[in-house]
Amino acid sequence: MSEPRRLLVVDDDREIRDLVSRFLVKHGYKVTAARDAREMTAALGGGEADLIILDVMLPGRSGLELCRDLRGKSDIPILMLTAMGEETDRIVGLEMGADDYLPKPFNARELLARIRAILRRAEGPRRAAAVGRALRFSGWILDRGRRRLAAPDGVVIDLTSGEYELLTVFAEHRSAFSPGTNCSILPAAAKRCRLTAASTCKSAASGARSRPIPSRR
Repeated sequence: MSEPRRLLVVDDDREIRDLVSRFLVKHGYKVTAARDAREMTAALGGGEADLIILDVMLPGRSGLELCRDLRGKSDIPILMLTAMGEETDRIVGLEMGADDYLPKPFNARELLARIRAILRRAEGPRRAAAVGRALRFSGWILDRGRRRLAAPDGVVIDLTSGEYELLTVFAEHRSAFSPGTNCSILPAAAKRCRLTAASTCKSAASGARSRPIPSRR
């Protein structure tokens, strides 16, 4: 059985966050909620999301700014929400890299349909890019397309960005981590993880281990 897709809902309206989150969990998704840029950044730091539902009008940094920043460093699909539904907002959001746009108030079934459509479109290129790129070691499988680790017994483990980068280095250079290996042969791998060669080896030794959603604006 495949793992549930992970969604991040970013909206400063608590009622909308809760309604959307409960609805999506009911339909089989794993949902994390955030109310602003800071909480969104913290949520992404704890693990990659398969799709972000991002409100335009947030306190502090707007959803449009966050969309632009996200697209500059990630290809995570983004569905923008707005209370106004103005044409200018939709155009700007799409130009900044949003995958779709949904004005408030909206029907929860339409939100679900759009999420499913976006994930279907995103899955094709990700699968193609991941073909032949899974790393296997000692019965473990590191899925480089979805950044997940499968244990020998089939249990799937979600990874943070740091854990993924570190495990990728270990898997690609696993022969270097045999007993007595000199850390100096891995400077490039250590640099890739933004660690020193010494800290990389230290880490390796420590463990291989359908009602409408209202608008509040």
